[in-house]
Amino acid sequence: MAIMITDECINCGACEPECPNTAIYEGGIEWTWSGGTELTEVEMEDGVVIGGDENQEPVSDEFYYIVPGKCTECTGFHEEPQCAAVCPVDCCVPDPDYVETEEELIAKKEWLHNE
Repeated sequence: MAIMITDECINCGACEPECPNTAIYEGGIEWTWSGGTELTEVEMEDGVVIGGDENQEPVSDEFYYIVPGKCTECTGFHEEPQCAAVCPVDCCVPDPDYVETEEELIAKKEWLHNE
């Protein structure tokens, strides 16, 4: 499953540079699919295709957040999610809304990085 940042986040920013998929953003900051990936375009669930560099709305305006569609729990990069490993307040936890198998996480990593 993807990792999420809870509202206990103290906005220290320790997690952001650790993410190999650039899935972590500061609260209020827009994000893109192409940031940290090889994606040039993405087909959305409704079938609409958007450019990978098209700005997306922030998931949170208050604290750091993780884009679930870009989070692979560091599968294929590290043994454990690096955001959780460096978080001083343990607010990087599994997101129950995005449960994925290891195979799905590996496939997502390959999709994000065109492997």
